[in-house]
Amino acid sequence: MRRVQTRKISDDIMEQLQAMMLDGSLEAGQKLAPERALAEQFEVSRPSVREAIQKLEAKGLVIRKQGGGTFVSENTFGELSDPLFDLMAKNPNSQFELLEFRLGIEGMAAYYAAMRGTPADLKIIQNKYDAIGLAQIENDYRLEAEALYDFLKAICIGSRNAVILHLIKSMASIITVNLEQNITAMAKNPGMFEKMRVYHSKLLAAILAGKPQKAWSESHNHLTFIEKELMLQTQEQTSMLRSFGGLQRHT
Repeated sequence: MRRVQTRKISDDIMEQLQAMMLDGSLEAGQKLAPERALAEQFEVSRPSVREAIQKLEAKGLVIRKQGGGTFVSENTFGELSDPLFDLMAKNPNSQFELLEFRLGIEGMAAYYAAMRGTPADLKIIQNKYDAIGLAQIENDYRLEAEALYDFLKAICIGSRNAVILHLIKSMASIITVNLEQNITAMAKNPGMFEKMRVYHSKLLAAILAGKPQKAWSESHNHLTFIEKELMLQTQEQTSMLRSFGGLQRHT
């Protein structure tokens, strides 16, 4: 007969900390609470907490800094580094392909955030929504794009789906560039910002009200509206180029 192996408390602590990394409770670069506080939180001894952190460190999930504490590794949530992603971010045609991708992923995130979001999640989503308005005051499209991405990420955290969350995190750069491109294009029409605000407010309201189907629908309406407006602008630009080309041939 083989000896029965008992599970160590440090393994349970390690798994709980890993789960917090997966669900977004612990972000890349975030400092962990001190050992004493973690021991009280998990109702275990400090040596067990220390052993759990050592195991996380061995996996490369946390980094301990002498005299500075323990931090979630920055590399834990690395972005996709395929060179094609850089090309896509700079290719105007990819704008529409990214919008199609966002139609699917953001709709799902909104649906599950409305269904599963905790009160703490919903508060963060509200705060990130408020930050969009503050960014718009600065009249800085990059700043606004970053605020919109943070709003999207907060919704993904609220979805309580680790796959959705980390897919969005891995594409942070390309999505932010796409958002900035869209904002820049939409800014050509002064009335667009108010329309966008209305779409975002409806999406927020549906999530906060706990209406999954409504949240998915509002996300879909918002992105479909952007897609149509960008396509209209593209058609107008093409028509202008054709007209300009015709004039050149006749001069």
